[in-house]
Amino acid sequence: MTSSPLHIPIRPEWLDSQKEAPLDAAIPVIDSHHHLYDRPGVRYLLEEYLKDINGGHHVRATVFVQARAMLRSDVAVHLQPLGETEFANGVAAMSASGLYGNARVCAGIVGQADLTLGDAIRPVLEKHIAIAGGPVAEGGRFRGIRQTLAWDADASLTNSAYPTSQFMMESPEFRAGFAHLAPLNLSFEGWLFFHQLPQLAALARAFPSTPIVLNHCGGIVRIAGYAGRDDEVFRQWKDGLMQLARCPNVMIKLSGLGMRLGGFGFEEQSQAPTSQQLATAWRPWIETCIEAFGSDRCMYGSNFPVDKGSYDYGVGLNALKRLTEQASQAEKNDIFWRTAMRFYRLPAFDLSGSNHL
Repeated sequence: MTSSPLHIPIRPEWLDSQKEAPLDAAIPVIDSHHHLYDRPGVRYLLEEYLKDINGGHHVRATVFVQARAMLRSDVAVHLQPLGETEFANGVAAMSASGLYGNARVCAGIVGQADLTLGDAIRPVLEKHIAIAGGPVAEGGRFRGIRQTLAWDADASLTNSAYPTSQFMMESPEFRAGFAHLAPLNLSFEGWLFFHQLPQLAALARAFPSTPIVLNHCGGIVRIAGYAGRDDEVFRQWKDGLMQLARCPNVMIKLSGLGMRLGGFGFEEQSQAPTSQQLATAWRPWIETCIEAFGSDRCMYGSNFPVDKGSYDYGVGLNALKRLTEQASQAEKNDIFWRTAMRFYRLPAFDLSGSNHL
């Protein structure tokens, strides 16, 4: 796969250079953020994901988040993402059969829709819900929408597949479309950069009944023009994070720190990093997230396979377990499974079951 600001190439032999036994292996885990897709240079479907989660950690359920997988090719552009929801629901049905282990993969599905369509987005959202089995009360799996908001004056930091603009969150068209989420019991995923956090806070205040989850620790960027400006970036990020945390309808995902954007440089090491190395590098960022939002508004997410370019799945989970080792059992339950279960309204799962066949 071609290298990009978001994607670091996956090197299996390099990842195999650092494997660890799971820490606190008994604690249940819900992976609140992963992708599945088949692209030139990278195949990451159910089989590949199961290999990652079956490393000894107690992953019980997962949430699929859109990434332009299996888009329909024979419909209008605004309907193409329906194919991704259909695909994810098929994977969920496979997993629910029990033939692939006890972890319920894609128990919740987050799709894509272009909210700048305004009121015209309503029938599209309704189709997403129907394709994934109907409303939650009827066992449906569709939970929300992610429309990428990440914008920067440096276009090399953004993904050209997701057109954005500096003030998209403030546009009347986007907000008209956004207004349809809460009435349909849908949430919104906020993927944006750290300097945009005040804009998301304004959006959250304007729509207090719409559940929002901030992706990837708030979009830390420490490459390109932000390289060498760590103190300034951290200060601006923290200020925006604290402002957003004052919005009670917003939660945060402890995820995404393996992307190239973060500038941690794990991929430059001769061997894949240990969980202790990850924990040391992540500590100020993760601890600030938990301090700002509290454990009951924080949730773990792997962001695999995107973050897989930087570390092994189990090693990444161990790092977060190291960073929360002084937390109470209730706080650990929040971060590793309970917040995600509540936010995504996932069905109850067996806390004691094994992932394996």
